[in-house]
Order: sequence, then structure tokens, then C-alpha cells
Amino acid sequence: MDLGIAGRKAIICASSRGLGRGCAMALAEAGCDVIVNGRNAETLEPTAEEIRRRHGVRVEAIVADVSTREGQDALLAACPEPDILVNNNGGPPGRDFRELDRAAMIDGVVQNMVTPIELIKAIIDGMAERRFGRIVNITSSSVVAPIPGLDLSSGARAGLTAFLAGICREVADRNVTVNNILPGKMDTDRLRGRARIKAQRSGTTPDEVVAQTVAEIPARRLGTAEEFGQLCAFLSSQHAGYITGRNFLVDGGLFPGAF
Repeated sequence: MDLGIAGRKAIICASSRGLGRGCAMALAEAGCDVIVNGRNAETLEPTAEEIRRRHGVRVEAIVADVSTREGQDALLAACPEPDILVNNNGGPPGRDFRELDRAAMIDGVVQNMVTPIELIKAIIDGMAERRFGRIVNITSSSVVAPIPGLDLSSGARAGLTAFLAGICREVADRNVTVNNILPGKMDTDRLRGRARIKAQRSGTTPDEVVAQTVAEIPARRLGTAEEFGQLCAFLSSQHAGYITGRNFLVDGGLFPGAF
């Protein structure tokens, strides 16, 4: 399918690896020029080079912490008028909520709620004036099905979802959409890292932990960054202009609800 966004400009936050990388790859495949971002140049530059090699689009790599003002300014300097914004950031480490102090809670909210709102504030009016804009927020399935130990991540991302629920409707008539993708158990470094920690605590192996996780998923596998990215690309396309304010679970059927 031609997504109708060739030549559009896309900022993809935290896209050196994992789900953000999958989104950047899919948008580049659709013909978008992409601004990729990460905190580590050694990880980010190979991703940028692979996108250039595979898809032949313009790629700019911005090494920055997107949760800082300096990082956001760097992204917007590289692309002052983006057509597409993919908000993404690492979640806070898992821990019992009793272990959270004020500084950790503030940092979690800044990373997963305040930062995407700040970026949206910076670009949404320009999108509305140009009468095209696609904003996709990568949140988590824990927004609708809380995961023990990820309470801070769940709360901050749920706050973002509620915050944007009204805002998205203010710009829908100017072809600007805001949607959220909620990943479940995806084959990412984060999941593999949590599996290693759980294995150490339980005396098993990371592979056994992952196998136990997969056994609980109706699809009987982990999701991939590639298929996640393709959904992001569709929501960013010209065909998705009538879809806004929605949450899209990508979890292999793990969440048992009908709605």
C-alpha cells in the first residue's frame, strides 16, 4: 500500500533501537525523511546509516536526551516543521512503588508524560496550519492492564493518554491526528533485560523466563519491532486521517477484554 507520505518529515524519538527503530525504519520505507534520536552515538549512527542504505531517504541523527530542553531544541532545530512526530522514551526501571522517592516519581513523569507534551506543544499548531499532522505516542499495554512493578510507568503514560484525549479533538478538523500504540510483550532489549533480572532472582535462565512469557500470549510469540513500526507508519499515513484519540494494543491477544 502506498501510504501517501513520501517526502514527509518525521521525528522519531528514542529510535536508535527497539520499537522506536522499528518505527523509523517503517516510516523511511514509506518514503519519509527521518530524524532519528538516541543518547548514544555508537548505537544511533549505525541505525541512521542502515536506514540510508536500505531506503535512500534523508536521515539526520540527533544524539540527545529528549527529556531535556536542550535535547528537544536539537530535534526541532533539525526539523522545525515536522509532519510526523513519534513520541517514545524509555520507561523507569521496575520496582515496588514503596521504593519510589519523590525524585524518582518526578523523573518518571517527566520522561513519560511531560516530555511528549512539550514536544507536541512545540509542533501541533504548525501542523494544524499546514493541514497535515500525525502524532503517534508509544505508551504501554500497562496503561490498560497494569503490570506489578511498573506502576510509575503505567501512571505517567496513562496521564499522557488522558491529557491528550481532549487536545486531539481540537485539531482533528485540520487533518492532525493523535494516537497511541500500546506495546505488550515485544522482543526488545528491555524485555530481554527484565528476563535476565527475573532469571537471576528465580534461579532459572533468561530463555526459560522468556518461554514462560510466550506461553501466556495467545499468539505464542513475542511481537517484533518491524510489525510495530508498520502500524506506526499506517497511523502516520494519509489514509489514517479519520482515526484520532485511539489506543492500539499490540500484544498478541494477551489483554482479554472485548473493548
